[in-house]
Amino acid sequence: MDLGLTDKPVVVTGGSSGIGLATARLLLEEGARVAICARGAERLEKVAAEFAATFGADRVLAQPVNVLDEGDMTAFAAAVKDRFGGAVALVNNAGQGRVSTFAETTDDAWREELELKYFSQIRPIRAFQDMLAASGEGAIVATNSLLALQPEPHMVCTSSARAGVQNLLKSLARELAPAIRVNSILVGLIDSNQWQRRFEAREDKSQSRDDWYANLARTKNIPMGRLGQPEEAARLLAYLASPAASFITGAQVEISGGISRFI
Repeated sequence: MDLGLTDKPVVVTGGSSGIGLATARLLLEEGARVAICARGAERLEKVAAEFAATFGADRVLAQPVNVLDEGDMTAFAAAVKDRFGGAVALVNNAGQGRVSTFAETTDDAWREELELKYFSQIRPIRAFQDMLAASGEGAIVATNSLLALQPEPHMVCTSSARAGVQNLLKSLARELAPAIRVNSILVGLIDSNQWQRRFEAREDKSQSRDDWYANLARTKNIPMGRLGQPEEAARLLAYLASPAASFITGAQVEISGGISRFI
């Protein structure tokens, strides 16, 4: 399927690792021009150099950005406008989960988590909204979590924030239509740096990575018997961001290997 992204500029936040990195690479393979941002300048620089060598420097823009900072986002949007003339899609992918129960979560932790989850959506959308609307085929796609609809008590703060973000995205799908489509994906357990760090901190150091991940999948009762790969989530994000999904808005698509229990 031709996603219709050839030479079209797409923005990916959190684009230097995990799902964001896989999405940026796939978009470039589809012929898009891609702007990525992340907080870590050193890692971002390495990714940008790799992309430039593979796909051409004229098709890649990378800039260190804190997505919670209005000034950073404004400057990033200006750089995208200057380099690519605008943007047709925004993939909001920044953010990570917080493991804590209600009893363990302090007021400061609540504020920090709510700010991260909400403003990692709000700041980029505000910065790029006019460009997306002017493109005539604007799209916003957010990476959200299955926790938004299926909360877990050991991640109570993140689950609550994720649910609120899902409500926000649904509201925006109506408010921004028809100029901009707004969709999201709800991920389950995806192989990432977070899970790699937990593997490295395992109690039984003799356990191999494959065995540890297989045991994790069994413990979490994932019907597919494994964690998802970033590239699998990337394919869904790229599709929803593309003109191929031109009549899809307000949707939330689960990608979890069947772990969900809700209807």
